[in-house]
Amino acid sequence: MDISISLSDADLKLFVDGMKSAQKKVDKLDPLSIVGAARKLLEDTTGRTLPDFVSTRMKHVETMIEMVEDAGFGLPEPDRENVLAALTYFTSPDDIIPDNVPVLGFLDDAIMIELCVRDLKPEIEGYRDFRFWRDNEASRRGVNAAELMLTRVEWAEARRVEILERIHRRREESYTGGKWSPLLFHVH
Repeated sequence: MDISISLSDADLKLFVDGMKSAQKKVDKLDPLSIVGAARKLLEDTTGRTLPDFVSTRMKHVETMIEMVEDAGFGLPEPDRENVLAALTYFTSPDDIIPDNVPVLGFLDDAIMIELCVRDLKPEIEGYRDFRFWRDNEASRRGVNAAELMLTRVEWAEARRVEILERIHRRREESYTGGKWSPLLFHVH
């Protein structure tokens, strides 16, 4: 059975207020405790029969945990605090719908995860790009990605070099394309 819900601005305000409350708690909590509680939530939900709308969103919690823990990625502090606030909300058993309510206990968490993923989309996409690059770099070097200590600075430099090479390659292809066109610049 499919059920579709629409959230009004008043409904969304409950989630905004919940996130503001979580953001206030983050300063008072140890990041390791927050991450530990988030990992425990994932462990507690693993193997449980959860509605698909919840289980598909729980995967994002793992990504958020990895973003916070990944020293190589070096998530900037304001972004890190936002992710920790999201994790704090998810791990609170007394959120909008208590987690122990059968079937619906994680509904509010799933909605909040969806809202956070939308808000954190640039950070999550950047992290996934970084991991993809690091995994490829580890493969190229023949080492385990978990043991490869590369940073975002190295990633950014590799991307810069890649972009410059692509620019020069495209420029060269335009010179050798067979069509004549007036050139203002010529790459030597």
